[in-house]
Amino acid sequence: MRKWIPLLIVVLAFVGSAIVYPKLPATVPTHWDMSGHANGWSSRLWGVLMLPLFLLGLAVLVRILPVIDPRGRNYAKFGGAFEAIIISIMLFMLGMHVVVLRSQLGYPVAMQRLLPFGVGILFVVVGNLLPRARPNWFVGIKTPWTLSSDRVWEKTHRLGGHVFVAGGLLLVLAGFLAPQWAHFLMFAVILACSAGAFVYSYVEWRREQSTAPRPARS
Repeated sequence: MRKWIPLLIVVLAFVGSAIVYPKLPATVPTHWDMSGHANGWSSRLWGVLMLPLFLLGLAVLVRILPVIDPRGRNYAKFGGAFEAIIISIMLFMLGMHVVVLRSQLGYPVAMQRLLPFGVGILFVVVGNLLPRARPNWFVGIKTPWTLSSDRVWEKTHRLGGHVFVAGGLLLVLAGFLAPQWAHFLMFAVILACSAGAFVYSYVEWRREQSTAPRPARS
């Protein structure tokens, strides 16, 4: 994975903000309700810097996480997938930044369609990358049981990848076909993916413990 891509994404976000900033009013929308109507505002400076600063933080994290992770050696085994996950998140945030800037300029934005659609695409991409993740403390499905067993980690991420892809495709369809329900569905998918991975990892860990050979009594 090209190491300059995160930096390019950050630069594009800041350049876009700099171009738009002089054209903005003193306050700009930064939050929308379930119907896509703006219901939160910020100063124009914070409105254009919020997402670029978040992207800058992600670009820094992609470099330091393998260094500070106690299981940092595993990043060499899935380095491409790790960087692809971070870059996918950054591209999603860059897309949302463009949408937000467009809204701040006064153009109509169908946030109730675009956000679920974008999250759905992100879920599909991340779901395809999850099975390649190796045990670490920062990226992936981290539960007490995946972190305590490499086998449970592998099985949970294999299943989690399928669940994320299925949930993502459902969100993409909802964004097009039923935008009035897409936000509720988005929260439901996130909750189902999280709860499902949590429960499945515990069940697999219990199964592993029940089949593990017990030490002989003296």
